[in-house]
Amino acid sequence: MTTPRTVLVTGGNRGIGFAIAEEFVAQGHRVAVTARSGQGPEGTLTVVADVTDAQSIDSAFTTIEAQLGPVEVVVANAGITKDGLLMRMTEDDFTSVLDTNLGGAFRVVKRASKGMLKARFGRIVLVSSVVGLYGGPGQANYAASKAGLVGFARSLTRELGARGITANVVAPGFVETDMTAVLPEAQQAEYKKSIPAGRYGTPAEIAKTIAWISSDDAAYISGAVIPVDGGLGMGH
Repeated sequence: MTTPRTVLVTGGNRGIGFAIAEEFVAQGHRVAVTARSGQGPEGTLTVVADVTDAQSIDSAFTTIEAQLGPVEVVVANAGITKDGLLMRMTEDDFTSVLDTNLGGAFRVVKRASKGMLKARFGRIVLVSSVVGLYGGPGQANYAASKAGLVGFARSLTRELGARGITANVVAPGFVETDMTAVLPEAQQAEYKKSIPAGRYGTPAEIAKTIAWISSDDAAYISGAVIPVDGGLGMGH
């Protein structure tokens, strides 16, 4: 049985983040989620926060620490997309995606690391994407932000590894969420053809991988990129 921990999932009000929070609750952990709007699953503490604002992250942590104790597991999941071809991509399309997806992870992890260093224990999980290393047309901003998480996790591992803190990247492929549900049938069939497993993943499959990499059993894994993509990325 994994030791009960205080867990924070950013963007835990919908999709994959919601499923991650649900899984940690089911495993008996104390779970908080940050959200800009909406609520996390039943049994979680929802704190309103914006990952692009360090002050709002700090006050979210202060609330969580007061109610659940120092954060021992942080899952940086909050992310946005602003897809578009390079020629049409605006400065803001690029910088806002970088600032949320990569800058957001930096702000959240930096604040979490204080308590982790004191406790000499921590699990940092960064939610990337198969697109981060595989690339995707119209996604230069998103892919760059998701690839950046890999360098970030590996630097954290070298910096914090001797203090009982691990930092890993989980890279989901196509997953059944509201975001994929709106794609036209023909496009969905086309995507599925490129996935060796022949299907999309489920949010629960991503959540269980993240819960495992955060567990006591995974103490000697750090700086890894774990694909959960049905074989789509293979080696990328």
